[in-house]
Amino acid sequence: MVARLRAAGCVFAEEEAAVLTGAAADAAHLETLVARRVAGEPLELVVGQVEFAGLRLRVGPGVFVPRQRTTAMVDEAVALLTDVVRPRVVDVCCGVGAVGCAVVRRLAHADLAMGDVDPAAVRLAASNLEALGAPTGWRQRLVRVGDLFAAAPDEWRGTVDVCTANAPYVPTHAVALMPRDSRDHEPLTAVDGGEDGLAVHRRLAAEAPGWLRPGGHLVVEVGESQVETVSRVLSEHALSARAVWPDDEGPVVVVATMTFDPAPPRLRA
Repeated sequence: MVARLRAAGCVFAEEEAAVLTGAAADAAHLETLVARRVAGEPLELVVGQVEFAGLRLRVGPGVFVPRQRTTAMVDEAVALLTDVVRPRVVDVCCGVGAVGCAVVRRLAHADLAMGDVDPAAVRLAASNLEALGAPTGWRQRLVRVGDLFAAAPDEWRGTVDVCTANAPYVPTHAVALMPRDSRDHEPLTAVDGGEDGLAVHRRLAAEAPGWLRPGGHLVVEVGESQVETVSRVLSEHALSARAVWPDDEGPVVVVATMTFDPAPPRLRA
C-alpha cells in the first residue's frame, strides 16, 4: 500500500496508509479507499473528515477541504472577540464551516451565522456545527445557503462584531498551476478569485460596512502579493486594514476595522 501511494506522488505515504487503514471497515473497503487516493482524490475527501483547529470536521466529494494554514484566521477572530460580552459573528464563504465552528468552539457565548453558495458545503457545515452541541443560553446558530451576507438575519445589520471570510483568492490564470487534487476535486467557485484573485473581496469590502458595527472587523485571507491591493480596496470603504504575516511563506490574514458608523442613528432598529 505504501509503495502504491508513494508511486502516486503521496509524500507522506506511510502516514496516509495508516489513516486509510484506520478509516476502512474491511479489506475490500480499504482497497476502494486506496484506489481513490492513488487516482488523485484528496486524502481528506477519501476518508470523509479533516482535522482543523482541534475539531474533526466532516467533508465530502466536491467540497473545498479546509487548509491548516487558515487556523490563523480563527486565532485573529477570537483575539478580537475575547472581551465582547455577546459576540456576533458572520462567516461568509463558509464552506464546510471550519472557521465559524472553530470560533464558536472557543467562544461558546457567541452568536454565529454561516453561509455559502454551495448547498453541499452548507449541509456539511450544518452537520459540523450540530456536532459541537447545543449553544448555551439563547445563543443563535444559523447556517444558510446564500451569497456573502445573505446568511445573516436582516436585523443583524450594523451589529456584527466580526465577519470572517475565507473567500477564493487564486487568480484565474493561476488555477491551472494548483495541485492536481485541488484542480480535479474541489469546486472552482471555492478557489477562483477572478482576474487578480480579489473579485469576491471587492464585493465584501462594499457590503461589509452595512453589516459591521462601528469598530467591527472583517477578517480575510489573501496571498502575499495581494496584501497591498486588498488593503487599498478596503480603505475605499472606510475599512482600515492591517496585515498579519505568517512565520514562513503562505497566505496572509488581513484584519480590516470599521472606522465610522455608515448609517444615521434613526435608520437603526
